[in-house]
Amino acid sequence: MTTQMIISVFTLIIYLIIIFVFNKARIKYAGGKVGKVINLILVTVCLLFIADYVTILGNFLSQEILETIRALFRTAALSFLAYGGSKVSNS
Repeated sequence: MTTQMIISVFTLIIYLIIIFVFNKARIKYAGGKVGKVINLILVTVCLLFIADYVTILGNFLSQEILETIRALFRTAALSFLAYGGSKVSNS
């Protein structure tokens, strides 16, 4: 098992824990600002998850395209968090 594979498995476990915990919290704190913030975090984590695991498509796409896709998903995640956070703070 390579170092990159160990890191990928470790981050996968962390992503799954975050998604599981915040999904449970979303059910408990549905509605209101807390519910909106939890949804923001869940969507952000899911987009970051996709960005990190786009490397699975390495056999089908060139490295340059994979890096572009990764950058787009990371940018989308942070933009979503920033925009959503500003909407929640204004309401």
